Amino acid sequence: MRGWWQDLTDLVLPAECGGCGRPRTVLCPECRAALTGAAPCRVRPVPEPSGLPVVHAAAPYEDEVRAVLLAHKERGALALAAPLGVALAGAVRAGLGYVRRPGADGRLTAPEGRLRLGKGQLWGEGDRAGAGGQRPWRDRFGGGEQLSSGNGRLPLGAAGGVERGPVLLVPVPSSRWAVRARGHDPARRIALAAAGELRRTGTPARVLSVLRQRRAVADQSGLNSRQRLDNLAGALEVAAGGARLLAGGGLVVLVDDLMTTGASLTEAARAVRAVEARGEGADLTEVVPRMAGTGEVGDTGCDTVCAAVIAAPPDSFEINRN
Repeated sequence: MRGWWQDLTDLVLPAECGGCGRPRTVLCPECRAALTGAAPCRVRPVPEPSGLPVVHAAAPYEDEVRAVLLAHKERGALALAAPLGVALAGAVRAGLGYVRRPGADGRLTAPEGRLRLGKGQLWGEGDRAGAGGQRPWRDRFGGGEQLSSGNGRLPLGAAGGVERGPVLLVPVPSSRWAVRARGHDPARRIALAAAGELRRTGTPARVLSVLRQRRAVADQSGLNSRQRLDNLAGALEVAAGGARLLAGGGLVVLVDDLMTTGASLTEAARAVRAVEARGEGADLTEVVPRMAGTGEVGDTGCDTVCAAVIAAPPDSFEINRN
């Protein structure tokens, strides 16, 4: 277990850059650019699991980015949580326009890709044409900027604002033994940093660590994508009281440091969707799972989940399906 003095030393006197080893800096400019210099992108593993929510990542998992993530996770370089949180916040922003929310009639509105067809509104978009005595969405948030224009930026208060509640960052949990061995919970620590960055830049956000492992799972290393899905199937659940917290907020964004096969995010999404479906009184036997990569769900109103990670395999950035 790390001592408090070790944590303090890491924060005050960084020994070396977490990406390249340059002395006396937490993260050098070059490695920071590798982590956050490019616009976050949607990523899709191959094969893509059925039920995987839309996932955005800040950077490919290679070279300096890989070194930074391992330094934070395995070597306890806690000062890296701040720049990692900035990267994760960017991925969260990039994904906010790709989820659905209940419309006025209770049905889910369309994701951003179908907004131009007039079939729905984006998350956080208020009533238009002065409904309810309010100014149009573009007037209230200013500038006429779309909620997600491909650059990952949002108008102030547009996502998770007063009307919709804060964005809820739900970390994918590590096993208890892994947390004990590392001396900290990397995903939760980065999620807290990301929530702080989102709030600082005008998007209300909070962290809800409501997922937990309900049974033991095997070590994922060495397993292929199918084996990982089988290993994690039914392994996660929302802890007691978590359903109430999820119901009282806004958009749920599952967050993790890394996506490889998508198995962990798929299982986390299943656990959250199941709780949302129960809360709405849906018959779980009739809930249609999202088809991989299509963004389609059943009309149960239970799918308002997306995901964001810091890094993903380089080839997952190259997939572009229509």
